[in-house]
Amino acid sequence: MSEFLWNVILLLLSIALISAFTRLARGPYLPDRVVALDLISIVAMGFIVTYAVRFNQPTFLDVAIILAIISFLGTVAFAYYLERRM
Repeated sequence: MSEFLWNVILLLLSIALISAFTRLARGPYLPDRVVALDLISIVAMGFIVTYAVRFNQPTFLDVAIILAIISFLGTVAFAYYLERRM
């Protein structure tokens, strides 16, 4: 891939990260903030995977998988909390 495409990918991920942080700060309800945190973790995984592919570092893919598992467990815990609250 050319250097231009890598820069475009990183720019789009940065815009997504800024948008998610904005929703996290301004979200009027708790579920909005949890979805924003979930999106932030997904974008972080995108950054990690992009770095791993760009610089040929396959060990960073394990880090992205672990982050995905932790994020999933957090989402399940929040869903359990909402279920118990009602």
